[in-house]
Formats: sequence, structure tokens, C-alpha cells
Amino acid sequence: MVRESRIIAELMLADVDDDAWRRAIIEDNCLQKARPATAKRIAQAIRKRLERLPSPFWQALRDGDERLATQIAFCAALARNLLLLEFIEDVVADAFVVQAETLAPWQWEEFLDQRSDRDPAITGWAASSRQKMRQVAFRMLYEVGVITDNRRRLLQPLVVRDDVLALLECHHQDRIRRGLLALRPR
Repeated sequence: MVRESRIIAELMLADVDDDAWRRAIIEDNCLQKARPATAKRIAQAIRKRLERLPSPFWQALRDGDERLATQIAFCAALARNLLLLEFIEDVVADAFVVQAETLAPWQWEEFLDQRSDRDPAITGWAASSRQKMRQVAFRMLYEVGVITDNRRRLLQPLVVRDDVLALLECHHQDRIRRGLLALRPR
């Protein structure tokens, strides 16, 4: 949701009040969603992601080219979702180390099963929720360029922008930085 993330970053940088936020999302339909409830849900999700990062990330997202914006949006998703970050650290990075060609759906399931030892609540998640989470995670990996398509899931190294790495380092986002570096070409 890079396009939508750019719009939300603009609103956050403008520090709009609640009325202006509602007007932009619901009345003006700046996200161009068919239903107000969908626009509200997506805006809230993106805002929660972006709030995890300092405002220079928002500015880079808003003003950067498509590749920069995509990588910043991915950083925001990793900042918001520890489970996704752990999947990157443990499964995807390992796939690069062993030079695997693809990322398989069973790897997400196996990852969740391993995490359920630490967090028993995971075992109570419905199969449909686990599947939806996997679809979203794999779609993000596709959009950022770690897998070539969402069907075959062929792995390819991520060429992380130097400006992204610099922002992460400058703002002490070390874990996200390490996660991205583990996806770089070897």
C-alpha cells in the first residue's frame, strides 16, 4: 500500500487535527476506497505503522521515488509487526544463506508453529487468519522485491537503498536495518 502510505505520510507531516483527518479520509476519500469503513481501516493501519518511525521516514516516503517509498513502507511494516520482522530474520534470511530458490507457504506455517511455543495464543488463531497473514506477508515481500511473484515465490536479493540504511542507522532502527541487510546480495 505504497500509494496510500504516501498520502497518510503527507497528512501526518501536516499534523492535521482529527476533523481534518476524518475529512481527508472519509469525505474527500483521498485513499480512493469504495467504502468509508475500508478507507478508515486502511488509514488507521498505515498510521499505526508510520507512527513507529520518526518523521524523517514519513518525509522520505512522501517525497521519494517509488523504490525509496516502497522500502520505507516496508520498514514501517517491520517496525509495526514484530512477527513479520522475525519471519524475515529467521526464515527469509536463512533461505538466502542456504541459497534456496523459493519461499514456500509451508515455511510460514512452520514459523508460526515454532512461535506458538513462545506465544501460546498463536495456536488459537484460525487457519483462515494464518493464511491471510501469510498472503499479506508474501505480498509485502513481492512488493519490496524479495520474491519475484506471489505465485511462484522465487527469491531474489533485495538491493537496499543507501538512504534507507542511513535513515535506519541515524534513528537507531538497528534491528530493522540488520533484517534488511540479511536480504542483500551475497
